Amino acid sequence: MRIVIQRVKSSSVTIGGKQKSAIGIGLLILVGICDDDIDEDIDYLCRKVVQMRIFPDAEGVMNLPITDVVDSGILVVSQFTLMASTKKGNRPSYIHASRPEFAVPMYEKFVARLSELFGKDVQTGEFGADMQVSLVNDGPVTIVMDSHLRESF
Repeated sequence: MRIVIQRVKSSSVTIGGKQKSAIGIGLLILVGICDDDIDEDIDYLCRKVVQMRIFPDAEGVMNLPITDVVDSGILVVSQFTLMASTKKGNRPSYIHASRPEFAVPMYEKFVARLSELFGKDVQTGEFGADMQVSLVNDGPVTIVMDSHLRESF
């Protein structure tokens, strides 16, 4: 499972000209799912997201997790293109992206687990829809994580 975490001042998802969801200060998370993903990947990434200290404290140092930011929100958007393989040729291959039969339940588990750990409802896009995602990136702070490439220090 791959995620892109973006710290935002605001973010929203529009589908067919209608806004589906929006947040103010918080995190926009793009999620890509592959067939090798398991519940442990979801738990690992969700825990990292809510504990990651990427919000500024009173001195402006990135020292606070999202759970310490008042009125913050999280918006999760499925994005199969995160699983793109660009190894050969000029057209990305999406062979590693899961089919909806597997990906939708995993995406829903990811959103539910993240909401549980965050302690608030998590906003979402719509799986498989043609979405227009808007954001005002804050910082910018953008972090990419892959649950299969866990760093250990």
